Amino acid sequence: MPLREVQFPLDMESPRSRKEEILIFFSSRVAETNLLWCPDCVAVEKLIVDTFNLEQGPSAVLVYVGQRSEWKSPDNIFRKEPWNVTSIPTIIKLNNAGQETGRLVDGQNLVSEELSSFLGQWQPSRGCSL
Repeated sequence: MPLREVQFPLDMESPRSRKEEILIFFSSRVAETNLLWCPDCVAVEKLIVDTFNLEQGPSAVLVYVGQRSEWKSPDNIFRKEPWNVTSIPTIIKLNNAGQETGRLVDGQNLVSEELSSFLGQWQPSRGCSL
């Protein structure tokens, strides 16, 4: 499935508007340059796109957490319930009921094998209404 994108700021329900099995919390792009501000996100961007933009791949949404100052704020909506994201990139796997079943945090050292192992339980027929 093509990777869907959700921009910050947003209504808390926006990531829940479709069926997704994977939520990827990621650095927003700087408007002037269209570049990601987070070096860890830059390091794994190609891996994320190559993995989740496959026609037969898991359904995923890329959730941009805001600019650096917005992300660093303790009031950032993704730092609170229900997501409790503490660093980016963070990849959250969900079950059919929309409950978290796994989490990969801070992709600085994320490699293809680690992501494949994390997604190993994925089956195309599964999905969740978020």
